[in-house]
Order: sequence, then C-alpha cells, then structure tokens
Amino acid sequence: LVLLISALARDGVAAPPAVAVQQQIAVQASQLRAGGGLYVQGLALASGSLLPDFYAARDHAPVWTKRRRVDELLDLLATAESHGLDSEDYYLPQLKALRLRGQRSEDPALAASLDLLLTESLIRFGYHQRFGKVNPQRMEPTWNFTRQFRPGQDPLRTLTAAVEAPSLAAFLGQWLDRAPLYRTLQDRLAEHRALAATGGWPDVPEGPTLRPGDADPRLAVLRERLIISGDLPSDTPVADVYADDLVAGVRRFQARHNLTADGILGARTREAMNVPVGTRIDQLRLSLERARWVLEDTAGEVVVVNVAGYEVFAARNGTPFWRRRAVVGTQARETPIFKGSMTYLDLNPTWTVPPTILREDLLPKVRRDPGVLARQNMTVLDRNGRAVNPATINWQAVGNRPPYTFRQGPGPNNALGRIKFMFPNPHSIFLHDTPARGLFEQAERNFSSGCIRVEDPLSLAEIVLGEPARWNRSTLEAVIAGGKTRTLRLPKPWPVLILYWTAELDGEGRVRFLPDRYRRDPALLQALDGDVVIDFPPL
Repeated sequence: LVLLISALARDGVAAPPAVAVQQQIAVQASQLRAGGGLYVQGLALASGSLLPDFYAARDHAPVWTKRRRVDELLDLLATAESHGLDSEDYYLPQLKALRLRGQRSEDPALAASLDLLLTESLIRFGYHQRFGKVNPQRMEPTWNFTRQFRPGQDPLRTLTAAVEAPSLAAFLGQWLDRAPLYRTLQDRLAEHRALAATGGWPDVPEGPTLRPGDADPRLAVLRERLIISGDLPSDTPVADVYADDLVAGVRRFQARHNLTADGILGARTREAMNVPVGTRIDQLRLSLERARWVLEDTAGEVVVVNVAGYEVFAARNGTPFWRRRAVVGTQARETPIFKGSMTYLDLNPTWTVPPTILREDLLPKVRRDPGVLARQNMTVLDRNGRAVNPATINWQAVGNRPPYTFRQGPGPNNALGRIKFMFPNPHSIFLHDTPARGLFEQAERNFSSGCIRVEDPLSLAEIVLGEPARWNRSTLEAVIAGGKTRTLRLPKPWPVLILYWTAELDGEGRVRFLPDRYRRDPALLQALDGDVVIDFPPL
C-alpha cells in the first residue's frame, strides 16, 4: 500500500489511502444502486445502473489514478464543441475544479466522487458519440433506423475496454466510423464558429429589389456580406453598380440556400442573408446530431433522400457519388422519415390510388365529372379485383371509403411516370418518375403526397441494377417503349435512408442551408440543448 501511494504521488495525483478511496467508492456506488443518491457532489448522474455495475465488476477499485490519464479524458471532453455538443454536459468545468480541490486534499470521499464523476463523463461522451444525445425515436414517430450495440459491445463491456485501452481517443476512433461527410460538417461548424467569434456578418438593409445593372447604396454591405460567407473572393473590387462579380456571388449564395439562383436580390434572398450566424451554427449542430443517429446505416452503398433538401443521392461509405433533385411531400402530407430496403423496380408501372389521395383529391373530381377516370386511364375494381363500369356507380352516394380500388394503367400520363423503385414499407412510400417534369425546376419542391419523385430516374436504375452490360439507359428505354409493365429484381438489396437535414454539403463540400418546412428543428434543438438523458437501446 505504501508503494502504491508513493507511485500515485509521483504521478502528480493527490493520494489519500487507496483502500479508503475504494471503500468510499463502494459506499457511493451502493447509494446509486439503491436509488438513494442520483447526485455526486451535487451533480446529477444519468448512467443509471451502469456506473455501480462497472465499479462492482472491478471490486470498486478507482479508475482515474494517473494524472496523464485524467488529462487525456479532460482533453477528450473538450472536443465536444467540435461535434456540436456542449462540454458542460460532461461536467468539464466542475471536473477541473474538483480535481484542483482533490490535489489539495487527502479526503477519500472527495477522491471517490471525482473518480465516479470522471467515469460518468466518459459514459456520457461515449454514448453521445455513438448514438447521439437525443433519442431519435422520441423525435420521429416513424423512426426505424439501427440503434443498437454491436455484438460483444454491451455498455459494461465497452466501458471496461475503454478504460483499459492505451488511448481513450484511439479507442473511440476504432469504435466509431466517422464518414467524410461528418468530418466535413465539423469543419464547416468550426468555420462558422470562427465567424461568430469575429462578429458574424452584417445585415443587408431593406430596400428595393436589386437587379443586375442597378446602382444602390447597399452594394458595399452586400459585398462584405458575401465575402464573409465565402460566396465572393476577398479581393473583389468595390463596385458602383450591381454587376458581374456581385451577381455571381449572389447566385452562389442563393444556390447554397435553396433559393432560385437568378442573381436578383429580392426580399427572400435578403432575408436568408440576414439569418444570424448563430442560427446557422445551430443548423450545423443539428445535422451532426442527425448524422450520429444513422452511423450504422451509412456503411456500404445506400440511396439517401434528404427531404429538407429536395434531393436524392447514392452514396458509398458516406461519400455521395450520384446526386439528383427530388420532389417530396407537402407540409400537409409529409414524407415520413424511415429506413427501407429497395429490392425491385417496375418499368411502365401501374398506380393504385392511395386512400388519402382517393378521399381528398380523386373522389371530389369524380363526383363532379366521372369522365375524369377515362381521361386519366383509370380502372375501377371491386373487392374481387374485377373491373366495374364507372357509369353504373352512383358517385354522389359513394362515401369516402368506397368498396373499390382505383388503378391507373401505364402510359405517359401515369402519376408514377415510367419507373418506380420499391422498398416495401408500412407507409406506402416509394421513389418514382413523374410526368410533371417542370416541378424539378422549382427551388422548393414539396408538392407530392409523400412519395419521392426523382429527376432522371433511369440513371438511378442503372446504379441499383448494377449490370451495365444488360441494363443501361438504352435497354431500359427499349423496355419502356414496349408499354408493358415489367418487374426487375435487384441483384442485391439497396438500403434507402429517408432523412431530414437542414444543413448539408454540396458536391464541392460547401455547406447548404435549407428551409425547415416541416418544422422539425426547434424541438430537436431544444432537446439537444436540454438535460442529458442516457437511454441505452435494448441489448
């Protein structure tokens, strides 16, 4: 025992008798297990039974007996800000103060409290890195993404391995597989925090709509605003009229904020420019949190829909390699957030009208004019799947839940276009083509009843079919030209991730800030800034 105390003293840590510290840990851990003490040194613990179970497995021996190991943990906790998290969630200021107190004291109870709190902070940090601070199942009612421990990585075993690892940072690096997208989001967050530290960007004053060639006293402020956000080179000369350089900078800004990139400075563009940098920082923090939620599901090849960005892309190990515009659900008929598995696609698909569209859209039209069914190539089927003559039905007497199925045949005006991609799910959501091609030219593309319409769907079909010699654009178009419905099974399932991120990256790694049309950000931001709740998934 004397040798142990001498060794601890040489390592620079205050050294009350080790046996006394061990006894105090046992006392405090037993209070935690009994539910009579959810606080240590006035600080709340969130790890539940994991903390007493962990110390019981090591006979309540202290963990943090070496100064350099404590330093490493505190340095790790200080990186929380780079992940969009708050280091105070891990009691970093309190741990530093408590450590100083412990260095001047030989109180074993104080040493035990510090040891317990250091372990608690590691649990919190590791949990947040692996699963996110907020449980997505509490935010998204349709959430079904992977949220579980890998085999052999239950909380107790993982925590034990972490404290026994030569390096905490290296252990977390092996435990977590950060995609390039996540690391780039961190870079953009750091850049925006640096902008905030120097005062952010100036507001562009109100005024008339600014068009190319106009003279305006706001040009100097506009130039400064665009330079600060990186949409204009810093050596751009001051101009007397709104001309080439400034117009190009505004277009770049508009493209990054999901605005019509016409170079015209109107009210909506000016409003986006005047969003405070702190709000943009919060959007980046939310995207990092949402990225942590889907850590397990981004490995390999996946198809991803970002509903907030009106975009669909294919990615390989977190790096997009194909990207197209998409049309998603309206605010009244939101596209749900969930994961599916694409297994087949249909060429020249039929379309069975879903209940909501039938009730709210089609039936009112049919009651006014039954001829709409023929014009839209619709067949009415009874419960036995037999065709019924629409002229024999009293549509005024038919309620909103008629005993019929309405099916649109394949053709150029089919609501699903020439192709649909199927990943069976309880929401009846899928990706598909559309005859309404002009909608892809809109900046905001929330026009559908929930399904996702894809720009250039044949190029996506080539990717997921994965047989370019057999199935390429020419052979797919040849089948479509035949007019018959044909189902093609995929050689392997493709995960489909339908997400909602209001800050994302474009193909050049620039950040895009997107409107929160479904109003999901405020509740998530409140939870992200709220109390720590550790909600381990079931083993």
